Amino acid sequence: MTTVSELPSPLTLLPRAQAGDEYAMNHLLTAITPYVARICRSITHDDGADATQEALLAVYRGLGSLREPAAFYGWVRSVTVREAIRTARRFGAESCCSEVDSQEETNPLDAVHISDVLERLSQAHRQVLTLRAYGLSEEEMAEVLALPVGTVRSRLFRARRRFQEAWQPSAA
Repeated sequence: MTTVSELPSPLTLLPRAQAGDEYAMNHLLTAITPYVARICRSITHDDGADATQEALLAVYRGLGSLREPAAFYGWVRSVTVREAIRTARRFGAESCCSEVDSQEETNPLDAVHISDVLERLSQAHRQVLTLRAYGLSEEEMAEVLALPVGTVRSRLFRARRRFQEAWQPSAA
């Protein structure tokens, strides 16, 4: 049995998968599943598995439209975030986007405090902060959330301010 670590890199598999090679497509999707699942879990929590499945299906369907192989992971991230938010909306996930899956080394206690502060914010504010944490620009967030850019900017401003206000008592 082949493990994920023994598979060729996704960028090696990409041209073959785009050309219709089912073996390459299967291994490409297997290789990106942990990345996709991590993003989906941080946005949808309990519906992470459903969001992951939807995101992988969207990647499978849209892979032929990707023109620049170097943009693969950014494209996968955008597709995944969009599908995770759609899943959260479809299931009415009140806990949507309440956790930021940071890739930096942090104090575990800080992560608990951050999660606690995020839980106290509105769903709209958690969404924009989480999307920003994943590196999306205001324009990308507007597209994913189907909102005007100005609305995203004001939500982001207010979300940051509310987060800072809620964080201050915890910092002491």
